[in-house]
Amino acid sequence: MKRILPLFLAIVMALTATAENLGFQGSAQEQKHLTAVFSYATFYHPQTGPYLETYLSFDAWNLNFVKHGDAYQATVEVIITISQKDSIELVKKYNLNSPKIMSLDNSHFNFLDMQRMAIANGIHDMSITLRDLNSNDEPVVIKQQLAFYYDRKHPALSSVQMMSSAKPTTTPNILSRSGYDMEPYVNDFLPEQINQIHYYYEIYNINRETRKPFVYAVSYIEILETGKVLEATQSVQKLATDTLIPFFGSLDIATLPSGNYNLVVELRNESNDIMLYRRVPFFRSNPSVADIVDQTPVSLTFAGQIQNEATLNEYIEALAPIANEMERRDIYDLIRRPGLEEKQLFLYKFWVKRSPIDAESLWRDYRDRIEYVNANFSWPKTKGIHTDRGRVYLQYGPPDFVRDEKNFVSIRYMGGGVNVHTIGDNDNFHVKDLQAAKVDNQGQIFYLPYQLWRYNQIPGDDPNRCFIFWDEFRSGFYKLLNSNAKGEVREAKWEQRLSQQQLNEDLQGEVGDQFERGY
Repeated sequence: MKRILPLFLAIVMALTATAENLGFQGSAQEQKHLTAVFSYATFYHPQTGPYLETYLSFDAWNLNFVKHGDAYQATVEVIITISQKDSIELVKKYNLNSPKIMSLDNSHFNFLDMQRMAIANGIHDMSITLRDLNSNDEPVVIKQQLAFYYDRKHPALSSVQMMSSAKPTTTPNILSRSGYDMEPYVNDFLPEQINQIHYYYEIYNINRETRKPFVYAVSYIEILETGKVLEATQSVQKLATDTLIPFFGSLDIATLPSGNYNLVVELRNESNDIMLYRRVPFFRSNPSVADIVDQTPVSLTFAGQIQNEATLNEYIEALAPIANEMERRDIYDLIRRPGLEEKQLFLYKFWVKRSPIDAESLWRDYRDRIEYVNANFSWPKTKGIHTDRGRVYLQYGPPDFVRDEKNFVSIRYMGGGVNVHTIGDNDNFHVKDLQAAKVDNQGQIFYLPYQLWRYNQIPGDDPNRCFIFWDEFRSGFYKLLNSNAKGEVREAKWEQRLSQQQLNEDLQGEVGDQFERGY
C-alpha cells in the first residue's frame, strides 16, 4: 500500500516584482523599472535546527546605475521581515550592490543575492521590500507565508532547489553545502537552451523511519495538467540511510517539448512504498521539438485511424467534460456539420496540447472511460456520455468508493435525529421486521434509490469529495442530486428530496451522515 507522510514544508515558488518608475534623473541612462525574481527554500541542520534561504535574482538592465570613479554600479536596498502572529521575529536590512561595469551598455546581465537565516518551526509571514536607491520609484513589496516543521525524530524532505551549477567547494562560502558550491536557479521557466534540470534536496531522519540500510531516491517529470509520468525521464538511485542525506541529481530535458510540468522527487523503501515526496512546477519552452510534433500528418496519427464520422462525433462530444470553454464551443460546432479530416485534426490536437510526448496513450485511456460509461450508464434513449454519472466519470475518472442503495431504510428518533439502526440492501432485516419492532418514539425513513461516489482527491480541490446520484422515479435513470466538489451541484435540501420529504428539514439523516463521512 502506498503510504504518504504529511509534509509541512514550504515549496519553492517564484514571482516577479515590478514598480513604476517616477522619473529619476541621477544618471545619463534611460530610466528603468526594478524587477526581481524571488524564491526561497527551507532546510534543516541537525545541530542548529531549521533555516531559511532566500534568493533574489535582479535584471541589471532594469536598474539605475550611477558612476563611482571610473565604473558604474547599481544599489538596491533590501529589507527582509519575518513575523509570527503579529510578533516580529527577524528584521534584516542591507544594501545590495551590483557588479561594477565600465559602460552602461554592459548592463545586460543578472546577478543573484542569497541569504541564509535560522527560523523556528511554525507558520510565519515574510515580507521583502526592495528599493532602487538610484531611483525615485516606490518600493516593491513581496509577501509570502512560510509553513514548515522539522525536528530530530520525524522523517522529512527539504525544499527541492533547482540549480544552475554545482562544483566542489574549495573555499567555503554562502553557496557551499555538502561539499559543493551550488548556485540556485531562481526561476520556474526553462528555455530551450537548457538541456538538463539540476536539483538538490536533503533527506532527514529516514533511518528512524525505515530501520533498513537502504532507501531509493526516485526522480521523474510528469505533465502538470494530467499527472502523466514521462517514464523516459525517470531516475532511480540507491542511498544508504542516515540522519541527513544530501542528494544532487540531474534529468535530461533536451527532447522535452514546450509545456507545463512537475519535477517530482520521491523516497521509496525496499517494498516500493512512497515514504516522502515533493513536486516542483516549471514551464518548458522548446519550440523546435514542438514543431516536429506539429508537422505530423493527421492521417498517420491515432485520430487519422478513426474513419467512421459518427464514431468520431461521439468521441469528440465526449471530450466536453474535460475541455475548456473555447474547446467546448468548437466541439459543439464541429459535431453539427460534416468534415471527417477536420474532426480528426481536432481530436489529435486536443490531446497533443495536453501531452506532446504521450498524446495517444492519454487518448486511449480516455477512450476506455467513454466505453465504460456507455456500457454502464446508458439508458434506453440516452447514451452514457450524456448522463450525469457519465459526465462525472469522464471528468474525474473512476471513483475511489461507490455505495449503491436500492431500498435503503433508516430508523431514527424523530425528535433528535439519533440513529438507532439502518438497513441497506445487504442487511438481513426487512420492512416487515420494522413493523414488528416495538420501539417507542422512532420513525422509519425510506430513501429513493441512490449512489454515493467518493473521490479521495480531485485535482485543484480538497480531499474526499462526494457525489450523490438519485433515481427519482425508480426508473433506473440516475441524476446528480448533490456534491461538495468545486463547481458542482449543491442542493441545500437534497436529503429531504431523497427521503421523499419524510425527514424533517432541521434534521440530518443517515444518508447525510454517509455523505459527510464519504461512505
